[in-house]
Amino acid sequence: MIRLNNNIEIPQMGAGTWTLKGETAQRNVRLALEAGFRHIDTAQMYENEAEVGQGIADSKVPRSEVFLTTKIVPNTMRQGAEAVRQSIDESLKKLKTDYIDLLLIHWPVKDRVRETWQVMEECVQRGKVRSIGVSNFNPHHLDDLLSYAEIRPVINQIEVHPFMSQEENIAYNHRLGIQVEGWGPFGQGDIDVVGHPLLQSLAAKYGKTSSQIVLRWIVQRGLITIPRCKPNHFAENLEVMHFALSDEDMAAVSSLNRNMRSSEVNDPESFPW
Repeated sequence: MIRLNNNIEIPQMGAGTWTLKGETAQRNVRLALEAGFRHIDTAQMYENEAEVGQGIADSKVPRSEVFLTTKIVPNTMRQGAEAVRQSIDESLKKLKTDYIDLLLIHWPVKDRVRETWQVMEECVQRGKVRSIGVSNFNPHHLDDLLSYAEIRPVINQIEVHPFMSQEENIAYNHRLGIQVEGWGPFGQGDIDVVGHPLLQSLAAKYGKTSSQIVLRWIVQRGLITIPRCKPNHFAENLEVMHFALSDEDMAAVSSLNRNMRSSEVNDPESFPW
């Protein structure tokens, strides 16, 4: 568990639902909770909130034991504060819950962050949301937000994998008391992180998979991570909490950094919104 700046705790290992649709999303979320996960991540943009909510209900795991995250879609932010309010109510309905544990701004939409954040603060005050944070924010985005925020963000969810270590960005967040949650731990698209020879050799050394080496490198840095919600990897992912990499091997994995994003479109400075 990682303690947030509002004293709420979040499981360090979560299950992400990006790309999961329909019955697959519903089934995989149920199976993740049955396997022991207690942290589920979705977003309005993923168009699977209803299935995620049903999967949680199907699991029979008490809602109070599940840490549930969703994110506000950029297009809605562009429509203004009232559209954001309505989208949050719609997310609550789809997710079949009275509250959201963590609500994030998905991308730093230009000239729309302030009014969106104020709506999110309202939702905290009304008990609809327990924690609020951001996603894909660079330091200057955080500085701007903190100049007016009455509630400090608890988390910044950013792309983190061995080719995109984000050391400076992470250190900046931590100095501000903001925890970092890494998405895309294995890279995406044409990036083959787990196939790198160094990770393969470390996997052989520790008797693990290269995916486990990557996840261990992330959690050992004190970060939260949300690998994709795939049943055949549930036990493997949870097992990373039970071994450790040496300082030398942690440094070796960090040396793979190339500041390489999984896609140029995922750069917060040039994101099309």
